[in-house]
Amino acid sequence: MITVEHLTKCYGDFMAVNDLSFQIEEGHVYGFLGPNGAGKSTTMNIMTGCLSATDGTVRINGCDIFEEPRMAKKLMGYLPEQPPLYMNETPIEYLKFVGAAKGLKGKELAQQIEEVIDQTKIGSVRNKLILALSKGYKQRVGIAQALLGNPKVIILDEPTVGLDPIQIIEIRDLIRQLGKSHTVILSSHILSEVQAICEKVLIIAKGRLVAFDAPENLEKLRQSSNGIDFTVEALPEETEEILETLGISEGYELNEVETGLLKIHVKADTDDVRSVCRQLFFAFSEKQKAIVEMASKKANLEDVFIELTEGDDSLEEGEVEKE
Repeated sequence: MITVEHLTKCYGDFMAVNDLSFQIEEGHVYGFLGPNGAGKSTTMNIMTGCLSATDGTVRINGCDIFEEPRMAKKLMGYLPEQPPLYMNETPIEYLKFVGAAKGLKGKELAQQIEEVIDQTKIGSVRNKLILALSKGYKQRVGIAQALLGNPKVIILDEPTVGLDPIQIIEIRDLIRQLGKSHTVILSSHILSEVQAICEKVLIIAKGRLVAFDAPENLEKLRQSSNGIDFTVEALPEETEEILETLGISEGYELNEVETGLLKIHVKADTDDVRSVCRQLFFAFSEKQKAIVEMASKKANLEDVFIELTEGDDSLEEGEVEKE
């Protein structure tokens, strides 16, 4: 559906996107992650034809975004991080303008406007000036314009920014529904949101692709982040002896809370963290040492993100390095 090959974007000596290549399949929801300045918005702007590239190609359903921009752009709906709204118009006026710009006319235009208003739940504010709307409703109007024209690909840059918790849930549900009939690419700084919605995740750092897989597969690759935190009534030397009997001679940390009470963190390089918890529980209880608290932690998308992008000293999005 979307093929990005050797995409590069330079601003003087600063390389915002560095030989980026990936392929997006049809009918899925993809998460696009990276630290500030990693090149996410730059890549999205190039993919949608809003920004030129220094090198490389982008094809949307076989149409080159640089050689056949009109054909390629018809296949896409785009919500930038800052929605391109006309504040002195009402949502209905704005959507009529955007729809006409996309080539919609007459009954088709009217029908699609009603559909996107219903999908984004902005019917109650359809005749109010956009200037007077809350940030959440402005964001919804931005999503509505992206849906006009029934594009095959929908690219959303931070679509839930400024929404309240109820609106966030509604927009997440909308994105899931859109993923059944569209290809959706979602950029977000809310990792739990990406984990909940997206079927596959792309992570970039310093303009390069560092990971591309299903969230659950990325988590399995980072099992070193699995761990167990527990508090035990035991002395340090007693605790170390018990851990050694379990074959844990390293990969743990001891912190004495008070005399005879320790907080311990044990790394669990396995996906079966529960089994390690059981071993610890029975080993300490056998020595009459009470575990008063225990909590397990499995690697999540946040751990993966931090590990893969750690040390990324990219500039903030939109900044250009100066000599």
